[in-house]
Amino acid sequence: MASVLPVIFILAIVLGLMACSRLFVPKGPHQTTIRTAVMLTLASCYLMWMVTYMAQLHPLISKSRNSLLRFY
Repeated sequence: MASVLPVIFILAIVLGLMACSRLFVPKGPHQTTIRTAVMLTLASCYLMWMVTYMAQLHPLISKSRNSLLRFY
């Protein structure tokens, strides 16, 4: 259960930053474009961090001691 807490914590931070970007982007003709770019950047960074974090916690290929001992 401990591995889920950082993922949820960082998700809350990213959602807070997305809300701030929605509120604090200045008015203008490119407001929607800037807001979308900032939100997509935050979402992409979060997904990359989450995939990397989960891959370190639960690797697909585990280490095997037998293959290490064979070469010595």
